[in-house]
Amino acid sequence: MAMLRMFLLLSLCASSLGVIAWIILQQRQRRAVMRRVLGTNDGPAVMAPTEGAVARSLAAEVMDWLAARVPAQLGAGEVSASRLTHAGYGRTSDQAVYALVRVVSLLLFPALALASAPADNPVLFVAIVVSGIASGLLIPPTVLNQMAQSRQWAIRRGIPDALDVLVVCVEAGVPLDSAMQRVARELMTVHPILSREFLGMTRRISAGMPREQALHQLYLRTGVEELRGLGSHLLQSDRWGTSIATVLRIYSDQVRHKRRTAAEKRAATAATRMLIPLMLFIFPTMFIVLLAPAVMQINSQF
Repeated sequence: MAMLRMFLLLSLCASSLGVIAWIILQQRQRRAVMRRVLGTNDGPAVMAPTEGAVARSLAAEVMDWLAARVPAQLGAGEVSASRLTHAGYGRTSDQAVYALVRVVSLLLFPALALASAPADNPVLFVAIVVSGIASGLLIPPTVLNQMAQSRQWAIRRGIPDALDVLVVCVEAGVPLDSAMQRVARELMTVHPILSREFLGMTRRISAGMPREQALHQLYLRTGVEELRGLGSHLLQSDRWGTSIATVLRIYSDQVRHKRRTAAEKRAATAATRMLIPLMLFIFPTMFIVLLAPAVMQINSQF
């Protein structure tokens, strides 16, 4: 039993180190790509063969290998694929990695529960094993949903600022596509996720994709309703010939009003959400502090 626990612990440490190394390599590769796109490299724009070999790192090769060998059905279908895209991982290799993570989680957590559960207590043994199985099933989708919601919140927070800069550029006579590219570059340090999405959209439009399709793909990649509304407003402005600056200014006010309304709604329900922490953590502590001296005195009298 001790050897099994040691083996499971070493396996967990090795898998954690592998995931951390993969994340670091992916972040370095993404930063290098963004530096090349924005033209901030100190060297020449054309990469040397050695730099190209470095860009295709070991992480990319591992991801391609997994994408070719892991069955796509393990990724739980279209729902997980859309959530991965909303979380910023929309490639086929990312879906393969997520499928592998789900399989490893489904095997690892029950194994750890089985190794740590006491055999002399059947009820506790069954409870720990069932908890391990539930953790293996629920932790990967929960973490993925949290990542997607965090990314969507970051995008949603930067939309009003992007609309303001876009209005200024359009009123200055800049074409809409160039204005979107300028917005992406100006907001790179403040809202990097939204800036990368705008840059991807402008590159697709420059490559010949229709603007309507590019805006629709922007919504599909992010899942943010505000970007869907932005696309519909821009398309209606082009279709009916109205002023883009006026439409963007009105839509910016609508987005800010919607965000303020949501904040007021959360503030109004804050007291209700505080009841559970108060009942579970604060009230028992207060009762112990207030009643413990009296209970001790009563106990000493009897």
